[in-house]
Amino acid sequence: MARRTRSDVNLLRLAELLQAHITPALCHAAFGLVRKTERQRVWTLNALVQFWVAVILRAPKALSQALADGLEVREPLFPRVPATPEAFFQRCRDLRPAFFAEVFERFTARVLTAVPPRYAAEMAEVQARFAALVVFDGSRLAAIARRLKLLWDERAVVLPGCLLGVYDLGRGLCRALVFDADAAASEFTRAVAALDRLARDTLVLGDRLYCSAAFFEALHEHGCWGVVRRNKQLGLRKLQRLRKRRVQGGLLEDWLVRAGSGVSAPAQTLRYIRWRRGGTRYEVLTNVLTAVRLSAEEALDLYPYRWGIERMFYDLKEVLNLNRVYAANPNAVAMQVYAAAIVYNGMRVAQSEAAAQLG
Repeated sequence: MARRTRSDVNLLRLAELLQAHITPALCHAAFGLVRKTERQRVWTLNALVQFWVAVILRAPKALSQALADGLEVREPLFPRVPATPEAFFQRCRDLRPAFFAEVFERFTARVLTAVPPRYAAEMAEVQARFAALVVFDGSRLAAIARRLKLLWDERAVVLPGCLLGVYDLGRGLCRALVFDADAAASEFTRAVAALDRLARDTLVLGDRLYCSAAFFEALHEHGCWGVVRRNKQLGLRKLQRLRKRRVQGGLLEDWLVRAGSGVSAPAQTLRYIRWRRGGTRYEVLTNVLTAVRLSAEEALDLYPYRWGIERMFYDLKEVLNLNRVYAANPNAVAMQVYAAAIVYNGMRVAQSEAAAQLG
C-alpha cells in the first residue's frame, strides 16, 4: 500500500492570523467605541495590544526586560515605542480593561466567521440543529506569589481575579471571556450576564452550578437552550415518563418534570434524563422538550464534552502562562488575560487548519 504524501504544516499560521486581524484599524475602532474621556497616547491601544500579545508568545522574565528588548530592537515582536517604562506602566494603570475586551471580541468575531466547526465532529449532527454549541464555566487565576510591600503582612491568599469562559465546542474557540478583579465575584451572575453575548437558539452546556430554575429562566428569556448536570438541591416533580429503554447495559429514562419551587424564580418545565447501571448514574436536565431536536442519548453524550472548557483554561494558564501574572495592577492583569485569549483563539484556528490540511 502506497504511503500517503503529507503536506507541510505552516507553523507560522498563528503569527499570520494575529498580524492579519489585529490591525491598527481594528484597535482604532475598538478605542473609539469604548472611549469615554481617555486620549490616545504614545502607547496607543494598538501598541499595547501588540506588546501584550508578544509577552504571551515570548514569556519574558519581566515586563521591564520586554520593554528594553522593544526599544533596542532585540525582539522584533515587541513594538518600538519611544517612551519611558514609567509611561507604559502608567498607561496600563489608567486604561480600562474594556478596551482590551473589545479588541478580543472583534478579533474573535472575525475568526468565528472564517473557521468552520471542525472540533467535536462526533456531535456534528447535534451542532447543526442549533445556532451554536457552547460550554460555560468559571475559573480563578493562580495566587500571587511575589507580593507588593503593602501585602507583606496579609496572611490570606491573594488572588488577582477570576474568569468566566464561554467555549465554542464546534470551533474550539474561546467565544467570550469575562475577567473580574474580584476573585470572589459570583460566577452565576456573570454567566447570566454572558448570555447577552450569545445568538438566539444557542445550546449551552453547564455543570451543577447552572442547575437552577433561575438559569433556565434566563435561557428562556434569551431564546437559548441548556443541558446541565442535575443538582439534587433543585426539586423535581415528575409529570410524565416520555421514554424508558435499555441502553448499553443500563436503564435510560426520559421524564417531563416541573423543576423549582417558584419562590426565587418561576418553576420550569424540563426534561429529566437519567441513565443507571449498577452504582453508576448519569443525570442531566434540559429545556429542549422535543426528542427530535435533542434525543435523550444525545443529551447524555453531550455532557462529557463540557470538559473541553477545562482544557481551554489549562491552555490559557499553563501553555500561555496566565499562571504567572506580570503586574499586580488589575487593569494590567486584564490586559494579560485578554491577550492570552487572543493568542489562544489564533492557536486553535491554526491547529484546526493544520488538522484539516493533513486530513
